[in-house]
Amino acid sequence: MLGRYLSPARRPFRSLSEQEILALAISSEEDDARIYLAYADQLRQQYPASAKIFEDMAEVEHTHRNMLIELHRARFGERIPLIRREHVSGFYARKPDWLRTNQSLDQIRAEAETMEQGAYHFYTEAVKLTTDAATRKLLGDLALAEQGHEDIARMLGDRHAPEDVRVEEEATERRQFVLTYVQPGLAGLMDGSVSTLAPIFAAAFATGDTWQTFLVGLSASVGAGISMGFTEAAHDDGKLSGRGSPLKRGLASGIMTAIGGLGHALPYLIPHFWTATATAAVVVFVELWAIAYIQNRYMETPFLRAAFQVVLGGSLVLAAGILIGNG
Repeated sequence: MLGRYLSPARRPFRSLSEQEILALAISSEEDDARIYLAYADQLRQQYPASAKIFEDMAEVEHTHRNMLIELHRARFGERIPLIRREHVSGFYARKPDWLRTNQSLDQIRAEAETMEQGAYHFYTEAVKLTTDAATRKLLGDLALAEQGHEDIARMLGDRHAPEDVRVEEEATERRQFVLTYVQPGLAGLMDGSVSTLAPIFAAAFATGDTWQTFLVGLSASVGAGISMGFTEAAHDDGKLSGRGSPLKRGLASGIMTAIGGLGHALPYLIPHFWTATATAAVVVFVELWAIAYIQNRYMETPFLRAAFQVVLGGSLVLAAGILIGNG
């Protein structure tokens, strides 16, 4: 009894009549066409070739819908029952448009592949529940068509997105990833790792108290993370610069800033002072080389130059903190 109130009632697929199966197929094709058009709209500005592919795939879905409507009209008349995927148990729930925005090109392609596989399985099972010859033939043909959508998409891709275009689109996607996540995250990691070195190690050598040092490091890391996150999100809305969502950039910068500082603050949870300090020094070494690697990997900075700049700068800040703490 309780389940009736906690979750919406859904019909078992096998309980559907042949008319309801046709109606469900019609609404499903309509939904998939809308989703493909939404993908096309989302991709049109940055990936026009891929947007054209999804427009053509939506047209294929419209063709399937029209075939199903004609069969329903011939067998059951003009009135199509209202039944959708969410009314039937066992169906994969489609995400609404507002949850599909800002997906990467690879995520969109993976989602489209999942949709095609789901449609194929639906038609395969629907054939088993129908006895009318014309209906079985159409559903079987649509199952084969959905199974072949991957080939259709590949052929459309060859027509609208040849190899040079796909390479360009992948480069655009990578550049957007770097601008939205890597660049602000790297700036945050550098700020959190380097700027907190002096206060943490100064507190450590000034007090000799690992707990007090940890509190200093925690406050410095969290405060710097909040400051960097708000600064990144507020100073550029991303519309003119093309750097993407300010919220995503702010989160990337703020979180990585906090992580950069907490990396060498957490060792001071160890009660023994020199063990904690030695561990923190090792963590600092790893952080600085990680920054150099990210600069080389994503920002195309020569590794030796990146390592020299980061390690030298970090070492100077660390030395300053130790000298001040011992002063």
